[in-house]
Amino acid sequence: MDDGKNTAEKGVLYIVATPIGNLHDMTFRGVDILKSVDVIAAEDTRHTLRLLSHFHIRGTLTPCHEHNENQCAGRLVEQLAAGKSVALVSNAGTPSVSDPGYRLVKKAISAGIKVVPLPGASALVTAISASAMPSDMFCFVGFPPRKKGSRFALLQALSRRKETLVFYESPKRLLSLLLEIERHMGDRYVVMARELTKIHEEFLRGPVSLLIEELENRASIKGEVTLLVAGKPDEEMVDNNRLEEEIRTSIAENRLSPSRLAARLAKRYNVSKNEIYQQILTVKSRGETDGSDDEKGESMHGKI
Repeated sequence: MDDGKNTAEKGVLYIVATPIGNLHDMTFRGVDILKSVDVIAAEDTRHTLRLLSHFHIRGTLTPCHEHNENQCAGRLVEQLAAGKSVALVSNAGTPSVSDPGYRLVKKAISAGIKVVPLPGASALVTAISASAMPSDMFCFVGFPPRKKGSRFALLQALSRRKETLVFYESPKRLLSLLLEIERHMGDRYVVMARELTKIHEEFLRGPVSLLIEELENRASIKGEVTLLVAGKPDEEMVDNNRLEEEIRTSIAENRLSPSRLAARLAKRYNVSKNEIYQQILTVKSRGETDGSDDEKGESMHGKI
């Protein structure tokens, strides 16, 4: 077993997990490896320098982030091939998990370099462990796309998945993501984990509509967020005949606009608001077509 600075091998790429908030979560093995390697490849050298200073580690730092990973990966693989050992770290958590790193790992493996992962902190696992949501199967989404069209396509594709869905999101975009989840997936049960392992750690649990109401009343939302969304349960399958009859009745009584009716039925049946809305338009269009045909028939009969 490779454990401790005395057993660190030359020509090895170490994937070192770092704390996501609480520095006490750094592992002993992680500290030993960072002390022993020749080069530490960091997502943000200034951020990593604070971590190294806390643990009295002096190391050679080189930047390896999203924008230069292809270039730095080539240089690091050359150093690894020459016998130097390299530790890869991200700003927080485990490298390559919604963070830079996989390109470097891929090139190292292709070059026959040994890759050794060191387990440690991960917002994904930390949030799931305290969520009380099914974790035997889950779908890790990471950060959803920022463009509305891409987000819409993604959420539509995920709306039929039965396993727990796990997102990372910026606090600035959290509320808009929750609103889109409600619109496209219905009033799903969700768990929001914020500021994990830090002083202001917070979990919010409940239907997505309840979390939206809670967060809309806050002046601001701070800290990186892990959001877990319940998968689509088997009992969510809707009787389409019953749903269509309810749509017909509501349209006939003219009680609600199509948008408000879609929102109400989406919550009741726990399905995508967009799906319901499209079905409402289809029913309305069919009804208007039938009505116009009848009127034309009556008009023609009158003329005859």
